[in-house]
Amino acid sequence: MQDTTSPLRRSVLYVPASNDKALAKCASLACDTVIFDLEDAVAPERKPAARERLREFLAGDGRPGCEVVVRINALGSEWGTEDLLAARAVKPDGILLPKVNGPRDILDADAALDEMDAPRSVKLWAMIETARAVLNLGPIAELGQNPAARLACLVAGTNDLARETGMSLAPERGYMTPFLLQMVMAGRAGSLGVIDGVANDFRDLEAFGRACQDARAMGFDGKTLIHPAQIGPANAAFAPQPTEVAEARAIVAAFALPENRERGAISLEGRMVERLHLDMAQTLLARARAIEEKQQ
Repeated sequence: MQDTTSPLRRSVLYVPASNDKALAKCASLACDTVIFDLEDAVAPERKPAARERLREFLAGDGRPGCEVVVRINALGSEWGTEDLLAARAVKPDGILLPKVNGPRDILDADAALDEMDAPRSVKLWAMIETARAVLNLGPIAELGQNPAARLACLVAGTNDLARETGMSLAPERGYMTPFLLQMVMAGRAGSLGVIDGVANDFRDLEAFGRACQDARAMGFDGKTLIHPAQIGPANAAFAPQPTEVAEARAIVAAFALPENRERGAISLEGRMVERLHLDMAQTLLARARAIEEKQQ
């Protein structure tokens, strides 16, 4: 069952750390999480300047109030260590590791953060964007059950997976769906957040809305975004719908009746409802309350 206390991550927006205009705008956006990107979105020659710009920006008044994550370059790259130092300095909620292949990549980053005396509140996120990562999903996700580990979230890197495997990224993603479902299963087994990959055509919001609905049906918490126009559709798609809220409230109310409090299953409107459905209803209502509070 999904943790009712997990943060909202319906809309997770990538913002290039080298883009001053995008940085200035991000605090006014309604996304749940911002990933400040030092990796793919920044050209090699601009990485040092982007790193320093990010330090300056997140130390100022423009820092967004939502969850803040920094995507660094791989620790084995020429930029990785300096990126990690910069990320630790700006006190993010999370650090997103690219090109994760197995548990060792996460444990090495965890150890490096410990050496930097980073607070345990700084979590690690892992990009699942290589074939080896997909094959190692189980061992990776098991780190989520380790109280000493920082791993908190898995993020699908669908573009890189398509590049490495040759799988089609057609809108329906039929060939990639089995691997995305494996990621959701692994994430839930490890009590981790799971975020779907980006949709590259940010102009077709109708298709994007359908992609979000599919991702939610697969069990993802939210979707990574490349443009602010995608925030509204993502927030809407990953929010409980009014009919779902009404049904959840009915289930909670039914089990609260004196005659049902000790029962494992009851009949409600012509169908059998078990306590597992009560747990699901309570999770959905907690999510609806969190969204309502965020909008106030």
